[in-house]
Amino acid sequence: MASTMQKFLAELIGSFILVFFGTASVVLVLLVNGGLDIAAITMADWVAIGLAFGLALTVAIYALGPISGAHFNPAVTIGLWAGKKFP
Repeated sequence: MASTMQKFLAELIGSFILVFFGTASVVLVLLVNGGLDIAAITMADWVAIGLAFGLALTVAIYALGPISGAHFNPAVTIGLWAGKKFP
């Protein structure tokens, strides 16, 4: 059984993976398109961004889910804590 500190660190790393790689995909799409013009983003770009977020979350869940339960959205963790249903 993982200690509380291991669970917290797993959540921190999982949230970092999700935010870093998901946001990096948005930055990459904007750089490839040559600027901050949101209108220039094509449907393929939106699909690539969505797949990057999904892949990052999948990797984080498989790698860290057994340790922490994979609540990589802080709102889920806070909601469970506030409702006193946190495992």
